[in-house]
Order: sequence, then C-alpha cells, then structure tokens
Amino acid sequence: MTAPGPATTQLRRAALSSYLGSVIEYYDFLLYATAAALVFGPVFFSGLDPVVGTIASLGTLATGYLARPLGGILFGHFGDRVGRKKMLITTMTLMGVASVLIGLLPTPAQIGALAPVLLVVLRVAQGIAVGGEWGGAVLLSAEHATSRRGLWASFTNAGAPSGGVLSTVVLAVTAATMSEEAFLSWGWRIPFLLSAVLLALGLFVRSRVEETPVFRAGIAEAPPAFPLLDVLRHHPRVLALSVGIGFAAFVVQATITTFSLSYAVEAGIARSTVLNALTASSVAAVAGIIGWSALSDRLGRRPVMIAGAVACGAWAFALFPLIRSGSTALLVVAVVVGQGLLHPALYGPLAALYTELFATRSRYTGASLGYQLAGTGAGFAPLAFAAIYGATGGTLAISVIIAALCLLTVVCLALAPETHRRSLSGPEARVPVA
Repeated sequence: MTAPGPATTQLRRAALSSYLGSVIEYYDFLLYATAAALVFGPVFFSGLDPVVGTIASLGTLATGYLARPLGGILFGHFGDRVGRKKMLITTMTLMGVASVLIGLLPTPAQIGALAPVLLVVLRVAQGIAVGGEWGGAVLLSAEHATSRRGLWASFTNAGAPSGGVLSTVVLAVTAATMSEEAFLSWGWRIPFLLSAVLLALGLFVRSRVEETPVFRAGIAEAPPAFPLLDVLRHHPRVLALSVGIGFAAFVVQATITTFSLSYAVEAGIARSTVLNALTASSVAAVAGIIGWSALSDRLGRRPVMIAGAVACGAWAFALFPLIRSGSTALLVVAVVVGQGLLHPALYGPLAALYTELFATRSRYTGASLGYQLAGTGAGFAPLAFAAIYGATGGTLAISVIIAALCLLTVVCLALAPETHRRSLSGPEARVPVA
C-alpha cells in the first residue's frame, strides 16, 4: 500500500484540526447556551421573576452572537493578510481562557451587580473568538482540499454538534452526580473549567498543520489593505446573499438547542430527559452534516440546502406540539428529526458554500462576516421567542416566523449561483461569484 503523500497528510491534519477546533469552540460556546437556558437564571438573576430571569439570562446569550461579526472582521482582516493558521491559534486560546474564567466567576451574592456584568464581558470574548474561528477553520480544510470540498469543509460544521454533545454530556453527568442545590451552587462550574484540558489538546493538534496552499500561492498578489472594505465596496450583493442564505439555519439551530430546552422543562419534562434528547439529536447531526455535505459535492449546494430549508420550515409547525405532549418519545422525535436529519441539510453545506462565494484575497473576511451576521439569528431567536411565548402563551407565531425565514433562505439560494465546481486557486479565485 502506498503511503499518503504530504498533501494528503496535511489535508487530513487540517480536517482533524478544523474538527477539533470547532468541537472545542462550540463546547464552550454551546455550554454557555445550555447553562443560560437552565442555570444562569437562578444563579445570576435570582432576584427576578423566573420568566424575567430566563429572558435576562438568554439576553446575555445574545451578546455573544452580537460579538461574532466583530470577531469575523478582526480575525478575518489578519487572516487574509498574514495567514489562516496564526489566527486560529489565537482564537482557540481566547475561547479557552474566557470559558475557564466563567467557571471561576463570583456570584452576585459575592460581588453584587458586577457578577452579571463580568458574565456578559466574558460572553462577548467567547463571541469574538467563535467569530474568528469558524472562517479560518473552514478555509484550513477547504483550501487544502483538491476535490470533495463539501465533505472536507463539513468537518468544521460537524464540530458544532459534537461540541454540543460533549458540553451537554458533561453538564448532564455533573448535574446527575449531585443535588440540584449543589449543582446550582458550584457544580455547573466544572464543565467550564474542563475547557483548559480541551484547549491544551486543540493547540497541540493545530500546531502540526501547515498554512493552506491556496493562501501561500496568493501571497505574491498583495491582499487589500482593508479586506472588510474590499468586501463591502465591491461585493455587497454576495455578502447580502450569504447572510440571507444562512440566517434561518441559525434560528432553527437555536430554537432546538436553546429555546426548546426551557420550553420542554416548563412543559413538565425532566431536565435530565431534555438534555439526553438533545444529546441524541446532536450525535445524529454530526452524521447528517457530513452526509448532506458530501451529497452537495455531487448534486450541488443549492438543491440540498433548498430541500433542507423547505423541510425545516414545515417541521417548525410540528416541533412544539410534539414537545408539549409531555411524551419523552415524542420529545426525542421532535429534536432528533429536527436537529439530526432536517437541519443538517440546510446547515452542513454552508461551510463549502461560504468558502466558494468569496475571492481568495478577502475570503477569510467575507466568509466570516457573512456567516457571523447570519449567526446573530441564533442569538436573538431564543430571546425573541421567549418574549413572544411569555406574551401570548402560544408557539404558533414562533413557527410562522421560522417558516418565513426558511422561505427567505430559499429565495436567496435561488438568486445565488451554484458554486460546487468552482476552483479556489488560479484566476477564477481572484473575484467572488457574481
């Protein structure tokens, strides 16, 4: 058997690095989301009415999503000018440190109102880190790949539910091994402190990956002094379409992984049961993301994603009645089908699509900014949906909003060109897709 060549070895290392980096980043980021839905309300906002406390807790969650575009701009700027790898080392370190500090954060009983303020500051740091991580991780895989770009780029997106599984399992095990009083007092900190171990592993793997050949080949052509201005001035249509394409994917993701948690608990389903169902759906999502992304290499990005958007829009009307039934089996069906089967068709191919939409000279910035602006939907959806539910006592309006956003995705995909056969190197990669 012939040993794999250097290019193949680097591609595998890049894919592993992108996957592990995404696992670590989203372990931290989604751990916060789960904690915001189940823990931070009584811990940091205990003086408020429970419903108001939940909304306030989910409000701190939204700040991380607001900071993600800033991270995409900041790290995209330097990623387009000095390289992908250096920025990825920085983003991973920032995320790990912020998460450990959340685990060490004093409570309002100890330092008063400063506690929730510091919680928001650290959440913003998480958002900046994730905002810079995703674009670089996707490019690290996609720009090493010479074929099956959808498959290789998908490992970054597959890392998100993998990180969600890991965070949910750790949180669930921690909660199951102690009383609820002990868990709310100090047990919730353990999963955040474990980020230090994950950080050390991730930095080791990432240090073994070389800079992408596409970036090295493009060094001879000087990048723009300000990649952000290059994107905004010359490619606003591409950026706008990228935001419209991805927005619904994030709203659906946040609805299932965050808002549905608190909704299910309020419906009388045990917290541990909800976390177990979410874990099962996240495991299924890993396979779904990789499978649908690989299929998009054959059929194209648009057909797969349009099918995913239509399916998610329809599923929005079944999700809440299934959860509201109080049946554990129907809860599992609701979240596993939604997150594990339907949502991956919409979300998985995004990694390759965003890479292919932008030119090499400003690809890190353009892909990151489009993805992270779309990602703000995940930050606002739980907060907005909690407010709507609190005001109306029903979920029909929420389902209608989700379906409308899925329709927006279909329209934007119809207006965008097919990109799955586009080269990322050579003259074709010097301009974005029209």
